[in-house]
Amino acid sequence: MKETYFESKWKKVLDVFFSRTTWIYFIDFIQKEYKTKEIFPEYGNIFHAFFLTPFSDIKVVILGQDPYYGPDQAHGLAFSVPENIPLPPSLKNIYKEIEADIKIKKDFTHGNLEPWAKQGVLLLNSILSVESGKPSSHRNIGWEDFTDHVIQKISDEHENIVFMLWGNYAQSKKKLIDEKRHLVLETSHPSPLSAYKGFLGCKHFSQCNDYLKKNKKKEVFW
Repeated sequence: MKETYFESKWKKVLDVFFSRTTWIYFIDFIQKEYKTKEIFPEYGNIFHAFFLTPFSDIKVVILGQDPYYGPDQAHGLAFSVPENIPLPPSLKNIYKEIEADIKIKKDFTHGNLEPWAKQGVLLLNSILSVESGKPSSHRNIGWEDFTDHVIQKISDEHENIVFMLWGNYAQSKKKLIDEKRHLVLETSHPSPLSAYKGFLGCKHFSQCNDYLKKNKKKEVFW
């Protein structure tokens, strides 16, 4: 699995983790889940975020919780949906904030965030799979150990990364990030249940680009 989905730098960063016995047993469990249940995203897209955003190219990390649990929505990138799939409510609010913050007109019929990923925005869910119709069904089975390791490695081996932590769950990962080396932006989750508690009006996208520019990195075209 690791040879198929990870470019060389990711492999080097993660090889020690991949050699753990616990990981080998965990992947065996996940493969059995895919064979016996309807699991999202498709098996080949579990590590899509890593494929699109090489380790050395990371500039921004947007952390989600787990994939969309409805048919045809999840494709391995946090908050993103494939072409021709209606925007979920959280992504609609993300687009609204972008429009208000940096005055870029967004296409609300298009929710595929692959262009962000290709600019160095790692769209990372903490949990990388979910059973159909059952949110958080793959929570606390092993994914968090892996993605916590990823966050820690990004913090340790990079400088001046922007981490966007939206909601309590994402903010619980702040302990893994060295705030002296990176910019951590926190606010409420973009879900309709909490977007008006801080997310709408947070100006994270302009703050992100200002920080990247200050540190001589190319700004993200949101």
